[in-house]
Amino acid sequence: MILNSDSLAIPAHSLESFLTIDEKVTDDDLNIPISEYFSRYISSAKDSCIIKSNNCIHLNSLPKNKDLIINLNKINEFEHLTKYVKKLHEKLAINGIFIGFVELYAQRKKRILGKHPTTISYPIYLFDVIFNRILSKLIITKWLYNIITKGKQVALSKSEILGRLVSEGFEIVDVKELTNISFVVCKKTNSPESRPISNSGIVIKLNRVGENGDIIKVYKIRTMHPYGEYLQDYVYKQNSLIVNGKITDDFRITSWGKILRKYWIDELPMILNWFKGDLKFFGVRPLSVQHYNLYRKELKLKRIKFKPGLLPPFYSDLPKDFNEKMDSEEKYLDLYEIKPFKTDLNYTMKPIYNIIFKGARSS
Repeated sequence: MILNSDSLAIPAHSLESFLTIDEKVTDDDLNIPISEYFSRYISSAKDSCIIKSNNCIHLNSLPKNKDLIINLNKINEFEHLTKYVKKLHEKLAINGIFIGFVELYAQRKKRILGKHPTTISYPIYLFDVIFNRILSKLIITKWLYNIITKGKQVALSKSEILGRLVSEGFEIVDVKELTNISFVVCKKTNSPESRPISNSGIVIKLNRVGENGDIIKVYKIRTMHPYGEYLQDYVYKQNSLIVNGKITDDFRITSWGKILRKYWIDELPMILNWFKGDLKFFGVRPLSVQHYNLYRKELKLKRIKFKPGLLPPFYSDLPKDFNEKMDSEEKYLDLYEIKPFKTDLNYTMKPIYNIIFKGARSS
C-alpha cells in the first residue's frame, strides 16, 4: 500500500522488510509484532508518509503539516543531522509524529565486530571509535571530519540522538531498542531551542540556579554524552531518584564520567566559579532548574537567599534519602542565616572527616 503519492513514498510492507520480520516490541506490557506497533500510528494519522531519505533536498519535496513521517533511513546516515532534524520539524504539524531508526553505540559495535574475525574486527572497531566518536567531537578535528564524511555515518549514543530531537522542539514519546537497530517515536511540540548548540568539549558551562534565583554558568568537566543536558525532564519522568536526588541508571552519563563524578574530578573547574564569586566554599550545591523544582517550596526560597557552594551539607550529614537531604540542607541554611562564619567552619570540618575516615563519595 502506498501511503502517500509523494515521489519519496515507500510501500508500507517495506517497513517490515527493513526490520527483522519476526522481531517483537514491548508495548503496554505486551509483546507485539513490529507491524502491529507501527499500524497504530499509521491508522490514526490523517496525512502520513513513509520515506527513505537522508538529506534536506529530498525533504523539501514533502508538503508541510504532515501528521506522521516515518523515515526508513538510519538517522546516523542523515546528511548534516541538525539541519535535517530542523527540516523534519518544519514539515510536521503541531503534535505531528516522527519515527526514525538509529544505530546506537552497542548495536554499532556488534555490527562491526560481527563482520570479520576477531584479529581484524577489533582494530577496525578501535579505528571507528577514534574516528567517529572522538575526532568527530573535538573542535580541532570536527571540521575535517565533516568534510570527509559530509556529516554522515555518525556514531550516536541514545543520549545524543534524544537530546538532539528535544533541542529541536520534539518531545520523546517512545524508544525501542531492537536486536540490530533502534527506533525513536517523537512528537513536535515546541519551537527549536534558542539556547546555543550542545557543547561536546571537555569543559562545559551549565545553567544552574544561583543566589536570588539568578541563573549562573557553572564550569564542569563533561561526564554526559553530548546533548544530555536537554533531557533533564525526560529522564526525571523515566527514572526514580537515589539518595542525593540524582537519577538511577542515568543513560546520559558515560562510563568514564561515572568515575569522574565519584571522585569529584568533574567539579574541579567549579573553582573558577569560586574565584569569580558565583559560589562560596561551603554551601548547598548549585542545581539545574529541573532539579531545583523537585524541592519543597519553603526550601527553594531559603536556597536562593545565599550563594551556593563547592562543598555541600550532604557530606556532613550523610542523608539516606532525598527527604533527609532536604532536611540536611534546610538545617544548614537556618544555622548559616544566624551565624554564617561559625556554621561554615563547623560544616567544613565534618565533610573532610567523613570523606577521609568514612569513605563518603559522590554518586
